[in-house]
Amino acid sequence: MKQYPKQLSRTHKKFLRNLFPGRESSFDDGALLSCGVDASQRHAKPLALVRPQETAQVAELLRWAQGERVPIYPRARATNKVGNCVPVRHGVVVSMLDMNEILDIDGRDFVAVTQPGVITADLQKAVEAQGLFYPPDPASMKISTIGGNISTCAGGMRAVKYGVTRDYVLGLEVVLPGGEVIRTGGRTQKNVVGLDLTRLMVGSAGTLGLVTEATLKLLPLPETSASVLVGFKDLGGCLNGAEAVFGCGILPTAMELMDHNTIKALEMHSAVPWPEGTGGLLLLKIDGSAESVKTDLGRIEEALRSVAVTFVEQGSGADQERLWELRRVISPAAFNLAPDKQGEDVAVPRGKVAEAIKGYHAIGEQLGLIVLCFGHLGDGNIHVSTMYDKSAGEQEKALKAKQQIFSLTLELGGTLSGEHGIGLTKAKYINMQLGKTQQRLMAGIKKTFDPLNIMNPGKVV
Repeated sequence: MKQYPKQLSRTHKKFLRNLFPGRESSFDDGALLSCGVDASQRHAKPLALVRPQETAQVAELLRWAQGERVPIYPRARATNKVGNCVPVRHGVVVSMLDMNEILDIDGRDFVAVTQPGVITADLQKAVEAQGLFYPPDPASMKISTIGGNISTCAGGMRAVKYGVTRDYVLGLEVVLPGGEVIRTGGRTQKNVVGLDLTRLMVGSAGTLGLVTEATLKLLPLPETSASVLVGFKDLGGCLNGAEAVFGCGILPTAMELMDHNTIKALEMHSAVPWPEGTGGLLLLKIDGSAESVKTDLGRIEEALRSVAVTFVEQGSGADQERLWELRRVISPAAFNLAPDKQGEDVAVPRGKVAEAIKGYHAIGEQLGLIVLCFGHLGDGNIHVSTMYDKSAGEQEKALKAKQQIFSLTLELGGTLSGEHGIGLTKAKYINMQLGKTQQRLMAGIKKTFDPLNIMNPGKVV
C-alpha cells in the first residue's frame, strides 16, 4: 500500500500553490511550526498550510490528497486540549479560518447557516441582534469556531438546560476524501430519512470528512437572565445546595461547581468576593421571562435556606460577567498551585458526582499531588486537574493519577471524556472504555468514509 509522503515534491507544491495562490498557501518554517501545535501543547510539523476560501477548493484538495495519499489535518483556532489538530503524520494542515461568513439567519425557520470559520461568539451576537438564540457556549467561545465546535461536539456551561453542539446541528455540507461533496440533513427540525449522517459527523474530529457549511438550529432569545454565586463550608454542603436547587423544580441554565483547591487557586490569582472559610462554590445561571427569572430567584433563595451557606451574591444583565469571570480564569489560576497541569474532562452520572470528586481528591493525596475539581455539576461533567512539578520528577506520579482517575470514573458508570474527546492524549486509554466490537464497528465506519486513512490520521475519536 502506498505510504504517506515524508516531504512534498515540486509537483505537489506547484499543485497546492496553483490551487491556493498567494497567502492562501504557506511552506515556510515559521508558518508550519505555528500551525503544528494546539492547546494540548503537543506538536508536529506539517508539510504545508493551506487556507481555502470556498468549498470547490476543498473538494479539489481532497481529490488530490486521495490520489497522492497525503494526510489532511483540518484546523481552526486549535483550542482543543487533546491534540486533535496536531499533524502527527505531517501532511497538509487546512485552516478553515478564511471561510468565515454567516450566510443566513432566518427567524421564520429558526436557523442560521454559517461557514466553519465563524467565531462562536460572533454568531451568538448576530442572532441575538434578531431576537434569536444559539445556546452552545464552550469556554473558548470568544475565539473558537463553529467548525471546531462541530468537530469536537463542544459542550459548555449551558449544556445543563440546552444540550451540546450536536443538538443544534440540523444539516452539514461535507467534503469527503476523494473530493465528493455531500449534504446531510437540512433546515427542518425533524428528519428520519436514512441513517443520521449529520450526528455521525458531529464529534468526528475531522476523521471522516471536512465540514464546509453548517445549518444550525436557533431558539427564541430569553428575555433576561440572572446568576447566583453561593459559598459553602465544604464540598458536602456544596452538593447539598445543588440538590436543594434541583429539588425545588428549577432546571438552571448552568450549574458550575468549584472545590476547595479551585478556591485556593482563585484566591491566589485575584480578589474574590467570598469570606474566609469557604470550601465549595456553586455558580448558577437561570434565564427566561423577567417574571419567571424573578420567581426562580426567590425559589432558589428559599431552597438554600435548608443548607448552611457562607455567602450568596447575585448578578443580572451585564453585572453577571464579574461572577462568570471567576469561572473562566480557573485554568490559568490553577498554575498558582504548581507549574504543570494534567487536565481531564471526565463525566459521571449526576448522582455519583460527590463520590467521584472525593475519590479524585483521595488519589491526589495518596500520590502527594494537588487535584482540583471544577466544572459542569448540572450534567456530571467534571474537569479534574492534577497539578504537579515536572522539574521535581513528579510527571510519573501525575500519569499514575490519570490512570486511577479514569479507572474510578468508569467504575462509577462514567466516561473518559465529556467534551474534549480522545485525540492523542487519551488514545492509550481507549480500551478501558470501549470493547473490541465497538472499536471494530467504528473502524469500519472510518474505512467506509476514508479508505486510505488520509483524514486526520493518528487520532482516536
